[in-house]
Amino acid sequence: MPAGCHDALVTRLLPAVLRDEPQYRLLFGSQVLSIIGDRVVMVALPFAVLAVGGDVGDVAVVSAAQFLPFVLLALPAGVLADRHDRKRILVASDTVRMVCQLVGGLLLVTGHAEVPHLVVIAALYGASDAFFAPSFTGLLPATVAPANLQPANALRGLTFSVASVAGPVLAATLVAFAGGPGGALLFDAATFAVSVALLLPLRPRVVEEHADEDEVAGTDHFWDGLRGGWREIRSRSWVLAFLAGMATYHAVVLPAVHVIGPVLADAELAGARSWAIITAGFGIGCIIGDLVFLRWRPRFALRVAAILLVGASCQAAFIGSGLSDWGIAGLELLAGICVTGMFTLWETSLQEHIPDRSLSRVSSYDYLSSAGVIPLGNLVTGVVAAAYGVHVTLVGMSVVGLLVAVGIAAVPSVRTLPRGAPA
Repeated sequence: MPAGCHDALVTRLLPAVLRDEPQYRLLFGSQVLSIIGDRVVMVALPFAVLAVGGDVGDVAVVSAAQFLPFVLLALPAGVLADRHDRKRILVASDTVRMVCQLVGGLLLVTGHAEVPHLVVIAALYGASDAFFAPSFTGLLPATVAPANLQPANALRGLTFSVASVAGPVLAATLVAFAGGPGGALLFDAATFAVSVALLLPLRPRVVEEHADEDEVAGTDHFWDGLRGGWREIRSRSWVLAFLAGMATYHAVVLPAVHVIGPVLADAELAGARSWAIITAGFGIGCIIGDLVFLRWRPRFALRVAAILLVGASCQAAFIGSGLSDWGIAGLELLAGICVTGMFTLWETSLQEHIPDRSLSRVSSYDYLSSAGVIPLGNLVTGVVAAAYGVHVTLVGMSVVGLLVAVGIAAVPSVRTLPRGAPA
């Protein structure tokens, strides 16, 4: 192929945000392998616990050790990210996680790992991860022009979607042929090393803004910063409404799928094979949705996000529809489009309308109200399903989610929020 034709083909295939935004290329490149590595470890870590003699209780303890620091530190991390250099926080977070996975991988490969080691490593990893998330959300807008903000979020979402499909396959390969679970952790450590190498030369745009009230008053303490972030949320009804919607989706709809779905597939379909087909359908839907929102920029992003939340809330009912595995997979494909589009447009709306000085704090409330409620939702879902049966529970969970989603779509500020205008 002639060089000119090759260049033209690359130009057509490469998303515009990667062609036009050199700083975003570094930020995005730092995340591609790292996200895949994270998905690999999600699969490999339980097997690491079992490989060192642990049981199902130990798997739960290690999982909790990684999750609880994230919940406890999410809000402090948001305050820190709004007050300090977000790039440095990302580099520090990736460095700590790299060391965690390197130590854990070496302990496993050499046969010296024990369950307490994995608990400590998981806790340090979770604590570091808590500081990464709000810093990344706050930094991303400083690497792209406003017109490229939504494609930048969609492209990152596409990475998550592809990694969710490829990660388990790669994890199985590493566990089987490259040193067991320890090899998977070492692979993740290598991805963090690549991430740090790409983050170091990053030069984000400096955003000039007025100081917030606490800084002006000279009372810029931690609690003042936390209250300042809450003021930003409380003053915007569309943020409050959507935080409620995201909390409901994560606490009610999502656990109904994750907790009950595999049980239903095992009892009424073909077990793991059917569940793999269903989850693959959802993953394909996410990829399609990410590709759509790479190019389609709706005039009222949050209005579309609210409509997509209505569709996403049907996810539990889709699982309990009584259809074949392929029929459910088709419905889950539609749910995947709704879920990934909802997240992309919601995150873009926050980044377009929340001042840079408060963005990480607001996003930390978002992370806490979403990821933080999942364990409680899992527990309640299990209790309700045991009392009323899986089908009734799945439909009921979607009904609750739908009622909340429709209510959010009816909020005037959600329907009328424009693109990129001051909030």
